[in-house]
Amino acid sequence: MTAIDLTEPQPARRLVIGWNGRLVKRVAVFTSLALVVLAALAALILLQGINGQITDVVRTYEVRNEASELRTVLSEAESAQRGFLLTGETSYSQTYRALSVTIGDRLMRLAALAADDNQQAAQVRSIAAEIVAKAEEMDRSVGLVESQGTAGTALEQSGERVTARLQEKLQQFVDEENSKLIERNHAIDGYRRSLVAAIITALAGAVTLTWALFTRTQRRVSELTHSAGRLHSENALLEARVQERTQALEEARHHAEQERQRVEALLQDANHRIGNSLATVSSLLGLQLLRSRSEEVKEALESARTRVHAIASAHRRLRLGDDMETARADEFLGAVVDDIVLTAADAKDIVIEGDFEPVVVGTRDATTMGILVGELVTNALKHAFPDGRCGKIICALKRNEEGIPALTVTDTGVGLASDRQPGEGGLGSVIVNQLANQFGGHPRYEPAEGGGLRVTVPMPSLASERAV
Repeated sequence: MTAIDLTEPQPARRLVIGWNGRLVKRVAVFTSLALVVLAALAALILLQGINGQITDVVRTYEVRNEASELRTVLSEAESAQRGFLLTGETSYSQTYRALSVTIGDRLMRLAALAADDNQQAAQVRSIAAEIVAKAEEMDRSVGLVESQGTAGTALEQSGERVTARLQEKLQQFVDEENSKLIERNHAIDGYRRSLVAAIITALAGAVTLTWALFTRTQRRVSELTHSAGRLHSENALLEARVQERTQALEEARHHAEQERQRVEALLQDANHRIGNSLATVSSLLGLQLLRSRSEEVKEALESARTRVHAIASAHRRLRLGDDMETARADEFLGAVVDDIVLTAADAKDIVIEGDFEPVVVGTRDATTMGILVGELVTNALKHAFPDGRCGKIICALKRNEEGIPALTVTDTGVGLASDRQPGEGGLGSVIVNQLANQFGGHPRYEPAEGGGLRVTVPMPSLASERAV
């Protein structure tokens, strides 16, 4: 059995320890958030409670003070009334009347302050009823003295009993309000302590949350720093690999370019050699032509020599594109026409022009097109200008309305004889038909404007070839 080294944590243990650590930190964060939120809610509730208690305390102070003032005013009014009853002086009567009005105002304010508390309102109504009865009684006593100038002993004794009872009730009412005031002060103290506890709890939660967030942020920063360093190292390694790969690709591209140039040179050399070989064949046919005495044989040899020379010219003039598989028709056919002008013996008084669109074609199609142009121009030189006539031959490669390239050779010669049909004739017509079939077309012979003949060879198979 293989021993396990317990000095270092295994991957599973590291995973469990890391997961537990993250769980503890998450619980601490959520707990801190909950404490902060709960403490904030508790603080709001306590503040509302404190505000309510302060409002009640203020109202209690006002009720108590108003009751005390009413008790004092009632005592002063009774003293002024008794002084008037005993002495009959007018100053006591005026003081009593002023205090009677104040008693009514105090009762109204006390009733308004106690309106929100049903128990207080009931007590105030009870006391107010007795005070009103007492005030009416004192008014009657003062009015009796003012009208008769005498006072009764029984009236004074009855008034003393009622006043004492009212003073006792008012004192009891004030004592109750004092008790309520003490209780509310205690409640405010409790709310204050609870608010302080909530604030301390909120601060503790905030400190814990700050610590957790700071620790988490510090760990993230450390991880990001480590990741940035590792990324920088990997980036440097990747750049080195990319540089090596780029250098290798550049070397491969340079090698491929050298190979392409070598192959192109070989192909050009092969085409040139083929052209030279065919030119040699053409020269041999020319020598044979000079040694022949039969006019028919001479004509046949001349035709063969001309066609071999046209094929040789097509091979020598072929220039391949960068892909080594295509060539530009305008450059190639223009060179073929120039070669015909230089080598044709019958072209001294004939102007030969070319007008070719820059169509990219395959090398095989380019060679066939060169042979076809050579055949059509040679036929025009042989048959269109008899007896040394001068004129013009125009070779063109254009796309028609359908986008199909068409090769056109137009001459200003004598045109077709009336007893001959278009396309009928010797070996040249057969060769033109065969070459046109390779492009999927059929030659059309028609009179040219102003005299002469126009031969059009459509090439449907080149319709998909692109233009430069």
